Amino acid sequence: MTSPAGERMSRVDTAWLRMDNDVNLMLIVGVWLTASAVSIEAVRERIGDRMLKYDRFRQKVLVDAMGASWLFDEDFDINHHVALQKLPRVKGQSERAALQQLCGELATTPLDPSRPLWQFHLIERYEGGSALLCRIHHCIADGIALMAVTQSIMDGGTDPPKRRRREAAENGDEPDWLADAVIKPLTDLTVKAIGMYGSGVARSMDMLAHPQQPLLGSIEMAKTGYQVISDAAALALMPDDSPTRLKGKPVGRKVVAWNEPLPLDAVKAVGKALNCSVNDVLLSCVAGAIGQYLRDQGDDPSGQQIRAMVPVNLRPLEQAWKLGNRFGLAPLVLPIGIDNPIERVYAVRARMSELKGSYQPLLAFAILSMSGLFIKPVQDLVTGLFAKKTTAVMTNVPGPTTPLKLCGATVSQSIAWVPQSGDIGVGISVLSYAGGVQFGLITDERLCPEPQQIIDRFEPEFQKLLLVSLMLPWGGPDA
Repeated sequence: MTSPAGERMSRVDTAWLRMDNDVNLMLIVGVWLTASAVSIEAVRERIGDRMLKYDRFRQKVLVDAMGASWLFDEDFDINHHVALQKLPRVKGQSERAALQQLCGELATTPLDPSRPLWQFHLIERYEGGSALLCRIHHCIADGIALMAVTQSIMDGGTDPPKRRRREAAENGDEPDWLADAVIKPLTDLTVKAIGMYGSGVARSMDMLAHPQQPLLGSIEMAKTGYQVISDAAALALMPDDSPTRLKGKPVGRKVVAWNEPLPLDAVKAVGKALNCSVNDVLLSCVAGAIGQYLRDQGDDPSGQQIRAMVPVNLRPLEQAWKLGNRFGLAPLVLPIGIDNPIERVYAVRARMSELKGSYQPLLAFAILSMSGLFIKPVQDLVTGLFAKKTTAVMTNVPGPTTPLKLCGATVSQSIAWVPQSGDIGVGISVLSYAGGVQFGLITDERLCPEPQQIIDRFEPEFQKLLLVSLMLPWGGPDA
């Protein structure tokens, strides 16, 4: 629906808008490296022609007492949003180190609130090609949606469906469709099911929705209700995360790092040999790299595990063009204290299996949606609870399987960093692109001043799994 002040921002997007604080900005930051140079004129023309067909990128945010609205920027200037950027370098510093430093600085530089909340920065000359940095506020969209949108500016990229865009403009985008279509029936069922079990938890769940329809007394509904109760209790009763040097009070200065891509075919082969998924293998490498980093710092992570909040997509991929945030959060435990790579990958597999069928992502979405109705201090308390129980935010976004081109230049690497909320100081991103897997790490300078030391351990951890896989009988570990 549209108000005189503009189109109302959905509750969950409002929550992301207000999640900015002194140490963490809700900016999704990415960089594309091209094999040959591109010009600022060509990039401006391409972004103006493709991305601006999504109305959201021509709209600024108007905050009011009831939340926020999207309002078209009458003074929109593409030159502000697609700017030429110099790469500052100190003596002896490599281009890669200088670019990493710049990305960290931009991740902590607020966007101009009087303009649409996004910006591209082009370094025309970088390692024989160019580097295009992108900053987009999380209130505009989640990672899955932004992947679809940003790919539209590539050569051969597609525009959003015109008919659907027109329907959305005429009928409203129903910004809370997921809350109405999924969360409300789910919580209606849960509240009534809890009543059947005589649990006092119903009083807290009643905050999410009010029962409107009678509960059908089927076994499946009872099972579903019980599962939701269990997941809600698990979220509420999660203990605080293990105390490691990666958890503490951030200072708000960011440092970023990335690796050279791992071959995706090799990752798939290891997963097949060990009867694990690609995600199991990659997350085991993440846990192993962090554990080894802590050991090298003189810490003993034996028996420890840390929790990472993992976004879970809740929308059909073909609807990603609608933008907005349509994902829940699932707490994934990373067994950083397990040194044995085989034992660790199976521990990860077991934890991933526990998340399957869980309603925790939906419940987390409901909590974020609710918090968008609160005043900011109350919302901060809600998001602070997540931060206390978490060391990192981690995202895994599937990218295109073939190389892309931007204004005629092949994109050699695609890297992104996930924002952290509250006092979380570590963000881990896993992005597949053109047959490779790219790890990106962003950390608070106080908690981890040199994230490259963790990134550089990802490949050795993978090589351990690869070596073990090659030593197995051809039939796999059970042959």
